[in-house]
Amino acid sequence: MDLLNTLLDKGLRRELPTRDEALAVLATSDDELLDVVAAAGKVRRQWFGRRVKLNYLVNLKSGLCPEDCSYCSQRLGSKAEILKYTWLKPDQASEAAAAGLAGGAKRVCLVASGRGPTDRDVDRVSDTIKAIKDQNEGVEVCACLGLLSDGQAERLRDAGADAYNHNLNTSEGTYGDITTTHTYADRVDTVQKAHAAGLSACSGLIAGMGESDEDLVDVVYALRALDPDSVPVNFLIPFEGTPLAKEWNLTPQRCLRILAMVRFVCPDVEVRIAGGREVHLRTMQPLALHLANSIFLGDYLTSEGQAGQADLDMIADAGFEVEGTGEVTLPEHRVTAHAGCGSHADADAGAGCGSHGGGGCGPCGPTAQEEAPKEELVQEAARGSEARTDLVSVRRRGAGTDLAPNA
Repeated sequence: MDLLNTLLDKGLRRELPTRDEALAVLATSDDELLDVVAAAGKVRRQWFGRRVKLNYLVNLKSGLCPEDCSYCSQRLGSKAEILKYTWLKPDQASEAAAAGLAGGAKRVCLVASGRGPTDRDVDRVSDTIKAIKDQNEGVEVCACLGLLSDGQAERLRDAGADAYNHNLNTSEGTYGDITTTHTYADRVDTVQKAHAAGLSACSGLIAGMGESDEDLVDVVYALRALDPDSVPVNFLIPFEGTPLAKEWNLTPQRCLRILAMVRFVCPDVEVRIAGGREVHLRTMQPLALHLANSIFLGDYLTSEGQAGQADLDMIADAGFEVEGTGEVTLPEHRVTAHAGCGSHADADAGAGCGSHGGGGCGPCGPTAQEEAPKEELVQEAARGSEARTDLVSVRRRGAGTDLAPNA
């Protein structure tokens, strides 16, 4: 297929596809799917070999969030019967993190619900980072605390944080339909603050919220412009008790197309299969490892994942290997660029995921698919999908409980 040959060539050169090319990936047929995976898989192996990075989530503070993000089980007004607890103490968080690290994770992601941290919250998290790093040599720590105020990213960096996560989630054009208590611009600002402080930026999306193909391409192109080192791709978990509980728009095939599109647009960036992979990819999860080079081990923030050992078996059975703590995740050219400028803000501009420069980033003429009404596109995406509420399991173990974690 000419499209896939073009995308493969561009991915190996770190050249940005055109919007029409990215949209065409999402429009491929089931008969073409394995060809899409094979082409994107070659790009993944060029920059990341057969390594899979394992990350482990620790939910420092669960539920009772004042924000109204429609997808979130911790949102204001959520009726989802999730765990609710206030801040874990540093030793509790460190104990929770140790389980994931023992299971093979090399990065711990410290997450707390809320609009954003107070200065006292930054102190708490700083103490937690120190506790984890004192007990685990070589571990990476990523903080995810919401919107950052001036100076907070620098304080987290000085405390030992390696990265900061703040997802864009969806396109700027549809963001107001998902959240009203903060703006898309607020999220962009926080990612930029993390960059400017010298933290490795982590920012991604949520698919399956009723968005169109154009929305998906818009948010992925916006992510490339922000130059994150890692892009988590979440697939909506439709929790009962949230506004999006009835949004079952994804099939395993569509999930694979989305991951392939992200890989083609951000070829040399850590692409992580995040929340919802068990619910929507199901038995196709091993195939997704040919597209993404990173996953979360075990459970998520408020939902359970598959058993940690099952994750490890899946990686081995698919012919991949767990990335060791002594291995560098990112390709050398990205590491070198970041080291050279002291900040990630302008790393690899125009070549990696740092810029829209070069390679057809301007507006494209509308295609037949772009002219289709959004409702029609959503119906097309949902065709053949089914509500699998049996696969949505609320987390009842690990952080905030007396039960052993899943790792």
